[in-house]
Amino acid sequence: MRKVGLFVKKDQKASRKADEFESWLAKRKVEVIRKESQPPGMHSTANNEVCTTPDLFCVFVLGGDGTFLSAVHWIGNLDIPVLGIKFGEIGFLAETAEENLIANAEKILNNEFTISRRMRLDVRVTRDSEEIVKETVLNDIVINRGALARLADIETYINNHYLTTFRADGLIVATPTGSTAYSLAAGGPVIHPDVPGIILTPICPFTLTNRPLIVPDSISIRLKLEPGACDIMLTFDGQQGLDITDQDTIIIRRGSHPLSMITLAHRHYFDVLKAKLRWSGGRV
Repeated sequence: MRKVGLFVKKDQKASRKADEFESWLAKRKVEVIRKESQPPGMHSTANNEVCTTPDLFCVFVLGGDGTFLSAVHWIGNLDIPVLGIKFGEIGFLAETAEENLIANAEKILNNEFTISRRMRLDVRVTRDSEEIVKETVLNDIVINRGALARLADIETYINNHYLTTFRADGLIVATPTGSTAYSLAAGGPVIHPDVPGIILTPICPFTLTNRPLIVPDSISIRLKLEPGACDIMLTFDGQQGLDITDQDTIIIRRGSHPLSMITLAHRHYFDVLKAKLRWSGGRV
């Protein structure tokens, strides 16, 4: 018997569709492991659960991009293909729409799909030379100052070579997949998922010459707040947050476990890009 994961947004419409889909799968003798998404929160071992079922054929995600990112965190480093099903507005991470779920699920169960490997980032946070957090992200990590905090001064090193100190509201370190998320809103470039790079995008920099920077994905990035920093938070894919101080060091490298995203024949990356960004008259 095949076994699939069903990761569902905490929403009545998504839950009803998940119930219908689960019944359809049961008739085809497909076992379902179902999980409901949780709201973003502070980083802790309690909300850091990872899927412990490595024998899943794939995971269907019913919800938006936030739900998709939660599902990716749930899967962890397991090599399980993932399909996003959007509800409402088009999402960059969703491969198909709600009304096409059953037809496309039939194709997937018949192995009529391809896999797109998406780079992830491994993130380590150390405090007094001791590792306190280790996370993997698909989109980005963000250093953000609180509402009443002063500008954040973020020392940035590339392969242990000092680059600059970003004085800004914050800093985004994003993958090509994450280039169309927060980084884009902060003025960063759009990068095709197959381009091997990492984006550093300052948020509202005090120095206007601090511009977004693309670096090779083979390098290591080290970030540290200058002394006196307070009310600063580090977020992982917008799903979990961690309060950080000048005692913390953040180290970012290309992850060793890329995500396997299911792609279907009818969907083209540039068509999604045009529709989402409304280029050349395209509409969402």
